[in-house]
Amino acid sequence: MFFLCVWFTGCLAAAFGTEERGQLSSMSKPIRFYYDLLSPIARGLWLGLKLGNSPIEYCPIALRKFEQLTDEYKKINRFQKVPAIVDGDFHLSETIAIIRYLADKGQFDEKLYPKSVESRARVDEFLEWQHLNIRLACSLYFRDAWLFPMNGIAPKPKPEQIQALIEGVETNLGLLELLWLENDFLVGKNLTMADILGSSEINQLRLCQYRVDEVKFPKVAKWLERVRDTTNPYHDEGLTFIDRKSKQTTAAKL
Repeated sequence: MFFLCVWFTGCLAAAFGTEERGQLSSMSKPIRFYYDLLSPIARGLWLGLKLGNSPIEYCPIALRKFEQLTDEYKKINRFQKVPAIVDGDFHLSETIAIIRYLADKGQFDEKLYPKSVESRARVDEFLEWQHLNIRLACSLYFRDAWLFPMNGIAPKPKPEQIQALIEGVETNLGLLELLWLENDFLVGKNLTMADILGSSEINQLRLCQYRVDEVKFPKVAKWLERVRDTTNPYHDEGLTFIDRKSKQTTAAKL
């Protein structure tokens, strides 16, 4: 049997030209995914890939060690950010672009990013909406209250500045309550990437010692717990570093 397998492999190599052999070799290699779980958007994509059991090679990049700024990583992603993927000779960054690319190739969980045109459009609707709403507000709070002070880029904000950042976040939590949470999940009765990426942005604020007020935002609080229950054990695994850091008193407080 061994000799038959060797003979068959040799026949395949002879049957295909150089280009075809190269394509077969490329097809046999898993897509490489570059990420850091400190990044909420990369963490969300990591969670989606884990849940989908995708054939992915996971390649962590330590943002806190500035590995994204190395010449080596610049060859992977010219923007020098995470996340990014490499599929053979094809390099791609930006989370939503990566999701759409993998889905079009049939390599992303259809439950999380549906194939149906209308169902996918609903997920896309939230992903587009959140950029200037949930993601923007949470990013500003995280940046000003934790990231910049932690790295000595800027001093800790004053209490009134923190209050303004919180108000920006809570304005958007109110919009989630009003516009998006009529069902168990953001775009219906089932978990999608809308829920995973939206909740990831909010969970990032644990670093700032911020937790969603269950009295003010009962739908959001229950939704976050529902997302956690549906995506564990990967949900908690992805937040291990965030939760450990959140216990340190480095964030600016009111």
